[in-house]
Amino acid sequence: MHIAVFNPEIIGVSSYPDILKKFGTVTHYIYKKDYCGSLHEMIYDAAVVVSSKILFNSDLLDQLPNLRLICVPATGTNNVDLEVAKSHGIAVYNVAGYSTECVVQHTFAMLFYLLEKLPTYDAYVKERKYIRRKDYTYMFYPFWEIHGKQLGVIGLGAIGKRVAQVAESFGMSVCYTSASGNPRKEAYPHLDLDSLISTSDVISIHAPISSKTRNLIGTQELMRMKTSSIILNLGRGGIINEKALADALDAGEIAAAGLDVLEKEPMREDHPLLNIRDPKRLLITPHIAWGSSEARMRLAQQITKNIENFLSGKVENRIV
Repeated sequence: MHIAVFNPEIIGVSSYPDILKKFGTVTHYIYKKDYCGSLHEMIYDAAVVVSSKILFNSDLLDQLPNLRLICVPATGTNNVDLEVAKSHGIAVYNVAGYSTECVVQHTFAMLFYLLEKLPTYDAYVKERKYIRRKDYTYMFYPFWEIHGKQLGVIGLGAIGKRVAQVAESFGMSVCYTSASGNPRKEAYPHLDLDSLISTSDVISIHAPISSKTRNLIGTQELMRMKTSSIILNLGRGGIINEKALADALDAGEIAAAGLDVLEKEPMREDHPLLNIRDPKRLLITPHIAWGSSEARMRLAQQITKNIENFLSGKVENRIV
């Protein structure tokens, strides 16, 4: 059995490619470097493809008669046309839950970095200005406590719920709005989007991208937020309109924003968020919230388990 693995360097577990060799012949493709010729020719004889970036649409799947399994090394499967895969008899497995704690940790790391003006105070000390200070402290950039404030979660899945739990441990009140538009009975009050964004001090997005969430937060929504509010997106790029966000930050309509995901990744040269007037009010990390050492190891282990499940006919983590 031939297994084609794309971007093993992103998973970053040194033993991961070798582990898969027990299933058959493994070919590794490094992002862009090995993308020569037609994609279907590269993986024509592969029975298994491991990738979260290849777009498996009808045009590609029609040309892959040997493919039996698409193993997505991520939770989201929006890169696969599931109906077409099913019609071709191709199984699709994903990996869920491997990065929950890491994303939650990154959420609060971003929040505190922005809220407490940490880069500004760090620079003040390292630029040796504190040495020349007569007083023992320097409080020029005020910040507030999250205790007693409201967190609004957009997308109360596994990660959103865990963020809500941690927020409660800090003394925050929590509300949420459903990304699907179908609220369930939860431990937290459900608000419509307008109510959530207008009353929350921190808004944290943990939703997938869909027709209902694309450009969910645009100019009008940003204008309705508190000027002291902080918005975080650790769901998917495209949920926040990035040009509208740049304008809102420049206009002082919100206090700060933290993004781990962007609509186009990697970031393009002319991205509007690269030119905002006060970059200290914006934190962008390059899609790393999922990637702790522990999360990567869990991911590699689950990919291996998914191939074993497929070969033995088990449906755990099988999407179609």
